[in-house]
Amino acid sequence: MAGLFITLEGGEGAGKSTQAGLLADHLRACGHDVDLTREPGGTPGAEALRDFLLFGGHDLSARAEVLAHFAARTDHVERSIQPALAQGRIVICDRFSDSTEAYQGYGQGHGDPVLLDMIARLRALMPVRPDLTLVLHVPPDVAHARLRQRGNARADRYEAEDIGFHARVAAGFDAIARRDDARCHRIDASGDTDSVQQAIRAALAPRLAGLRADG
Repeated sequence: MAGLFITLEGGEGAGKSTQAGLLADHLRACGHDVDLTREPGGTPGAEALRDFLLFGGHDLSARAEVLAHFAARTDHVERSIQPALAQGRIVICDRFSDSTEAYQGYGQGHGDPVLLDMIARLRALMPVRPDLTLVLHVPPDVAHARLRQRGNARADRYEAEDIGFHARVAAGFDAIARRDDARCHRIDASGDTDSVQQAIRAALAPRLAGLRADG
């Protein structure tokens, strides 16, 4: 029995991790079997790659960095996401391949069509695709305020990028959401935590109804 694969996407300060956790708790309280995971990461090998990519202080070429993200993703999908979906579970993932397109393709690559084509080809090799992607967006001033509240004790290399980088990432997510509007649902994440969570649940409701009907 196929499960349901939900991803949360968006730039820094959008509140993805908080909202993913709240959604997982809500669905479990409703009786669903839920796996909550993240990218890069989700398996021991992928978590090691996460630490390298976010905190390793490396200087990989653009293509090498894309390949490293997809290496982590492949292990995550094969060892965790795909088996959970095959068991009929709901998988909630904080970031997936859209983040690679937005961060590496648009943010670091400035929309280089060759790099974007490479990402698209690698994405097509993945054996799973999100059923629903919730793209959380916030105005730049809200995002910056939230990042300041976190502090810089362990800011990763993407959080530390300049405002131009983050503007390109935001534009990348906008382009993805417009291109794939059947899968992507934009959520205004500038409000309080509860109101954002309610908007997420409303967007998910039709997919849950479909999951029950299929079951």
